[in-house]
Formats: sequence, structure tokens, C-alpha cells
Amino acid sequence: MKHRLRQYMTRLTTLSEAEQQAILDEILVEEYSKGTILLRQGEVPGKCYFVLQGCVRQHSVDITGRDITSNFYTEEQAIAIFNAHKEDASSEYSLTCLEDCVLVVGALNTEQAMYAKHTQLEGMTRRMIEENFGQMQEAFAAFVAASPEDRLKTLMQTRPGLISRVPQHQLASYLGMTPESLSRIKKRLQRERAEPEF
Repeated sequence: MKHRLRQYMTRLTTLSEAEQQAILDEILVEEYSKGTILLRQGEVPGKCYFVLQGCVRQHSVDITGRDITSNFYTEEQAIAIFNAHKEDASSEYSLTCLEDCVLVVGALNTEQAMYAKHTQLEGMTRRMIEENFGQMQEAFAAFVAASPEDRLKTLMQTRPGLISRVPQHQLASYLGMTPESLSRIKKRLQRERAEPEF
């Protein structure tokens, strides 16, 4: 699994193979079973993650008690809760493994020591997060402006595998619609694809 990290290091740093191996030897890779809660809403985050395999859902319970999905993290995506601006530093989200997962685990309290020891690692991490964040910003801007049907079409184009990997009620929540609406839109799109073009 660490070969994916080596690919990132090769692309985003000028580290030698020996330097890459030294970092890989120190990085913690953990396996988590489906259903494992990595972080509960209201807890103070102590770890960040990078998905090597699996799917993690970001979700929260609103004041009415609804469980709302705000993101899904899959292979080669970083998971970090940015909440330093908050006084109590508690997370507004929960993170739950939707599948058996293999994750790189970083302890936030040792992050600076790791960066001090491996100076290019901080730059690599920053670039990885910037890439993910840039993609998320673009997706969010398009999401807000789109109709529910267009949101689904975009998801089918950009992350087609996700649709079969996550429960439909969570997918509907993520897309901002009811499960019934999602089912209707999916059926309509399937019919449209099946109809012959003249």
C-alpha cells in the first residue's frame, strides 16, 4: 500500500529513494473495519488520515436530528478537519468508515516534529491538501449552482465508482435530495441512456 505514497513523494518532492524509504518506515498505516468511527462530532481531532484503500464518510447531525453527509473520502484523498479557528477546537463532523479501510494515520501532536525531521514532507503534505482543497472548492461551487439532477450527473462523471459504494440514503443526503428523488432521477437517466438516438 505504501507504493501510492512513494508515487506522491516522487511527484511532489525531490527526495532520494533512501529519504523516501526513511519516511515510509516512520509512517503509520492502519487497517480499520467497516463501521469504525474515526472521529465523533464534538470531539477534538487528534489525527489526520490519507486513504490508501476504502471509503470514509464525513457527516454531522443537525439541530433537528438529521444525519447529513457532507463528503466521501476514497483512495488517494487526505482527510483533515480544519478547525483551528474555533475556540474549543471541536469537530463539527464525524468520520465513519463505510468499508474496510487502509489509512495512513498522522498524529497532529507529532506533525511538527516529523516535518522538522523531514523538511520536504511538509511541502508535499501542503501540496496534497491544496490539490484536494482546490478540487473540493470547484466541486462545491458547481454543486451549489446545480439542480439535483445535474449534481447526480456530475457525480456520475467525476466519481462514478462512488455511486455503487455508498448507501443510497447517504448519497441522497450528500446530493441534497431525498432518497425517493434520487431513485426517480436515476431511473429517468437510465431510461434516457437506453432510448435510441435518431
